[in-house]
Amino acid sequence: MTPFTSQSATIAAPQAAAPTDAAPELLRDRVATFVDERVVPNEPGLDAGGPTAAAALTELRTAARAAGLWALPLPIELGGQGLPFADYVRLAEAEGASDHGPSVLGSTSLLDVRMLQRHSTDAVRDTYLERLVSGELRAAYAMTEPDTPGTDPAMTATSARAEPDGSWTVTGRKWFISGAADADLITVLARTHGSGPSRDGLSLLLVPADAPGVRVIRELPVLGVGGQWEIALDRVRIPGDHLIGEPGRALSIAAERLQLGRTLRCLRWLGQAERAFALMCDRARSRTRAHGPLADRQLVQQHVFESLLAIRSTRPLVHKAAALIDAGHDARVEAGLAKVAAARTLQQVADAAIQIYGAAGLGPDTALPALLRTGRMARILDGPDELHIEAVASRVLRQQR
Repeated sequence: MTPFTSQSATIAAPQAAAPTDAAPELLRDRVATFVDERVVPNEPGLDAGGPTAAAALTELRTAARAAGLWALPLPIELGGQGLPFADYVRLAEAEGASDHGPSVLGSTSLLDVRMLQRHSTDAVRDTYLERLVSGELRAAYAMTEPDTPGTDPAMTATSARAEPDGSWTVTGRKWFISGAADADLITVLARTHGSGPSRDGLSLLLVPADAPGVRVIRELPVLGVGGQWEIALDRVRIPGDHLIGEPGRALSIAAERLQLGRTLRCLRWLGQAERAFALMCDRARSRTRAHGPLADRQLVQQHVFESLLAIRSTRPLVHKAAALIDAGHDARVEAGLAKVAAARTLQQVADAAIQIYGAAGLGPDTALPALLRTGRMARILDGPDELHIEAVASRVLRQQR
């Protein structure tokens, strides 16, 4: 397998010159400014979906390329800019202050590129990787299924049967798949050997979204907002070389992906918590009552204090998880702690900011409703809090013997 490598360097035009030669703090500031000035004002159009969102995304991606901020953490040899992961971690909060930041700046493919570069065949790498990095192709990840616990892959019912010609036939249903309706490729967890419930015999397969038998069933609005989808796979035939990794080894690959994915989500949730915190402070300073500004009220100050404490207590947990992953160490405990803490922090800070805004915080004039919604979803996404609490506590207790 080809290792996932990146190093600091510039790439050819049309990118602006040498963004990764800048100090990490300066690059972070550039990303923060781009997200604040270009992405945030366009969030309504990006949220709208359909042609409006597609046009806005295309325009913003062009601007990101011109600014030299496209695909910063992706490998140079594939068209990215090779920013070392440790440096990318420093700016991922700023990039993720908007849900659309990673997509606009071309880093959403990081998980898929890393997985495919490490575990896929030469044919898959040659066919898809550069196009994923360029943004020409979009990928989705399909793991959970209706009527089965999403946290228990042993219950996976989707199956993939090996055919005499070496191809695979995939049948099943998956749901809560981010971006499935626009995806060109879908990584599917399926049972290739044995029968369930069992964690053995599960494999990952890369399914082209336009393959006969792939059907989008419906969109699944989450707390009233779309973006998640349910799909059916009806005897979908895919080439044999579209198996990712070795047969039956899906969970080791998925665990590797999930540790990194959870940590990246945590960094983005921290960025959104900081955004909510800034809105809170601005409102507290600017909103005046008969007896003076809200900022002078002790209960408002308590909201500010508790929110700042949550953010600054969570950040070291997230960065420690990221450092362990970057070093190739087991980060299950640290990633679990970070995931629960970051999700709670975003929900807490967004809720406190809404409380200080009052009725205005419930309406369409600020990002706070969306930030609160993301914070609530965060406590379910990539496993509910309860799963991580149990897993971390069990592992720590075993280690203490």
